[in-house]
Amino acid sequence: MANTASARKRIRQTATRTARNQARKSRMRTFVKKVESAIASGDKSAAAEALRAAQPEMQRASGKGVVHANTVARKLSRLSARIKALPVT
Repeated sequence: MANTASARKRIRQTATRTARNQARKSRMRTFVKKVESAIASGDKSAAAEALRAAQPEMQRASGKGVVHANTVARKLSRLSARIKALPVT
C-alpha cells in the first residue's frame, strides 16, 4: 500500500484515467460495431453514414493516446475499403 501522500494521489489519478480511457475505448468499439453491422446488412449508404459517425470518435481516441494512431488509420482504411466494395443499392 502507498505510504506517501504523492503515491496515494498517483493511485487516485491512475484509477480516474483508467476509467476514462476504458470508456473512450468502449465508445470507439461501439461505433465500429455499428459500422460492421451496417456492412453485414449490405446497406452501403447506412454503412457510409455509420463510418462518418465513427471516424471522429476513433480519431479522438488516438488523439487522447488510448489507441495508437496507426491502429485507427488501419481500421478506418479497412472499413472504408469494405464499404467501397459493397454493391450500390
